[in-house]
Amino acid sequence: MTVPMSLVSLSFDPDVPQQVARLYDHHHGWLQGWLRKKLGCSHRAADLAHDTFLRLLAREEPVALAQPRAFLTTVAQRVLANHWRREQIERAYRDALALAPEALAPGPEERAMLLETLFELDRLLDGLPQPVKRAFLFAQLDGLSHAEIALALGVSVTTVKRYLVRAGTQCYFAIAGH
Repeated sequence: MTVPMSLVSLSFDPDVPQQVARLYDHHHGWLQGWLRKKLGCSHRAADLAHDTFLRLLAREEPVALAQPRAFLTTVAQRVLANHWRREQIERAYRDALALAPEALAPGPEERAMLLETLFELDRLLDGLPQPVKRAFLFAQLDGLSHAEIALALGVSVTTVKRYLVRAGTQCYFAIAGH
């Protein structure tokens, strides 16, 4: 199997596409089977196997070939965790939409844009402690004041300010790619 040129251009290390192509040739079937066992769905397994190899192509450093299946399992587990987190966010969003009056429900295009925004927010806030995430979301989505957030979280206003600075800093560096 050859890697399409559009995918090769994603990589910065000139050896990465060839390394990924070798991994794909030798281990794609195995990885898809491993994912199928985890997911119980061959279609989702195919999608996530594809996503795993795309993630490898986007790497700037060489691909570890010493233990290819262990390496692919590690990368695929991260892709799988992201998949499950996205499903959880989508489920929570659908549940929230079900509670809203139908007249206020967004159309399909707006729903898709809102979901993508939620996924991006989740990515930006990934790794932060739950109270920091909640403070950020209360401020940004609900428009609560520092005092209202402090009351909701049971912390001081100073702590809320510290949480917001931490979340803002993480978002800035995540967007800037640092």
